[in-house]
Amino acid sequence: MSKKKKKNKRSNKPAPKPGPEQVLESPDDVRLSQCMIVKNEEKHIKRALEWAKPIAFEQIVVDTGSTDKTVEIAENLGAKVYHFKWIDDFSAAKNYAIGQATGNWIAFLDADEYMSPEDAIKLMETLKKIKQHPDPGKNITTIRTPMVNIDDDGNATDVFSHCRVYRNIEEIRYMGTIHERIAAFGEVLVADDISIIHTGYSEAEHKEKKKTDRNITMLRKELENNPDDIVSKAYLADTIRSKLILDHEPEKKDEDEVYALFKEVIESNEQIPDFLVKKAYLYHIGKVWKKPEKEEECEKLCEAGYNKFPDDLDLGYYYAVLLNKKNGFSKAWKILKRLESTLTAGEGHIMGASARVQSEPIMIFGQLLMAAQGLGDIDNTITYATYLLMSDKNQQEILMPYIHALIKSGIPENEVFELLSKIYNITSPNDLLFIAKAAKEAGAIELARLVLVLAKEKMG
Repeated sequence: MSKKKKKNKRSNKPAPKPGPEQVLESPDDVRLSQCMIVKNEEKHIKRALEWAKPIAFEQIVVDTGSTDKTVEIAENLGAKVYHFKWIDDFSAAKNYAIGQATGNWIAFLDADEYMSPEDAIKLMETLKKIKQHPDPGKNITTIRTPMVNIDDDGNATDVFSHCRVYRNIEEIRYMGTIHERIAAFGEVLVADDISIIHTGYSEAEHKEKKKTDRNITMLRKELENNPDDIVSKAYLADTIRSKLILDHEPEKKDEDEVYALFKEVIESNEQIPDFLVKKAYLYHIGKVWKKPEKEEECEKLCEAGYNKFPDDLDLGYYYAVLLNKKNGFSKAWKILKRLESTLTAGEGHIMGASARVQSEPIMIFGQLLMAAQGLGDIDNTITYATYLLMSDKNQQEILMPYIHALIKSGIPENEVFELLSKIYNITSPNDLLFIAKAAKEAGAIELARLVLVLAKEKMG
C-alpha cells in the first residue's frame, strides 16, 4: 500500500457504499466481511485474522493509532487497513469500519477474539442456509452466538450471548461510546453451536492494556452526558468490580460504589443485559452470604435472583442452599435436579453460567444429598453420597449418613463393606479406621467392630 493511499484513508468520514457493479448477481451468495478496530494489537492480530481467512471475502482493519507493528502485520496478511483518529468513541470507530465493508454480511470481532476452525465453517454453513428476503425486516439480519471469556490458563470463566455477525445494511449500526451495542434491525437467529472465544479480560491482559482504568474513565464520561443511563451504570459497576478483583488492596469507596450501582440495576425496570443483572444479584448475595444479621435480606435476594433467572447455575444453587437450610427440601430438590440437568446434559459451554458452580459441580451434588436426606429418599442419598465420596473419600460427614442409608435400605453389613471397598483402600489401616469411626456414628456397630478387627490385623 502506498503512502498516498494511507494518507487518504485517515479521514473519519464514511466511505461510499459499493456501486451497482459490486453487488452480487445472486441474492443467495454469501460474502462475509470481517471487520475490526485495533490499537497496538501486534500480539493478537495474526490470530485475529487467520481464523477468518478461509471464510472471509475481505478483512478490514481500522487502526486507531497503533505505535507497534499491528498495521505492518495486518497488511502483510492481506487485510485492508484504514486509519481512524481516536475520539473516545468505540461506536464511531466501529461504524466507520462497517462503512468500508463491501460484503453482504459482517463479522465484527475484536483483535482478542476468535472462532475455532470448526465454528468458522459452521458460521458459513449457517449464512448459506439463510435465504434473503426483499424486506430485511422480515428476514434474519443478525446472528447471536455465545461469547466465552477465558482466563490465562485457557479455562472458561463465563459465557454470555452477543451479536457479532449481521447483515451489511444501513439500519444496523453501533451506539454508545463504550460497551457499544448494535441497534438490531429485523430477526435474530440464535446459534448456540457457534462460539466466540474472548481472551481480553484475563488478568494478564488487564495489566498489559490497562483496559479497566480506560473503561472506567470512558464510562464516567458517558454518565456525565447521560446520568440516568442504567446500562452504563451497570457496566461501570462491573468494570469497577473487575478492578477490585485485580487490586491487592481495594478501596472501600470503590466497593461502596459497586454496591450502590448494582443496587440500582437490581431495582430497575429498564432493559439491561441479562449477564449484568445476574452479576448484580451475585455481587449483592456475596455481600450478605453467611451473615446471620443479613439472613432476611439474603433470602429475598436469592429468591428474586432465582425467579428472574431460574436456569442460572449460581443463583439456583444459592437459593437451594437457603431452602435446604430452612427444611424446604422438596423445592430445593426440584431446583437442584433442573440445575444438574443443565450442567450435565448439554455439550460445550453453558450460556450465562458464572464461574463457581460450573467449575465446581460437586457443590450441586452436596446440596442434592442434603435434600435427599431431608426427604428420606434412601436411594438418592446413596447415589449422591457415592458421587461425593468418589470425589473426596475423606468426608466423614458424608460417609456416616452414607453407611446409615445403606444399612437402612436393607443391605447386609458385609455387603456394605464390599461397596466401601470400591471407594476406600481396605489394605490401608488409616482408611479402615476412618470407616470404623463413621460406621460407629452411623449406628452400624457390628460393621464398626469388623472393620476395627481388620485394621488391627493390617497394623500387625
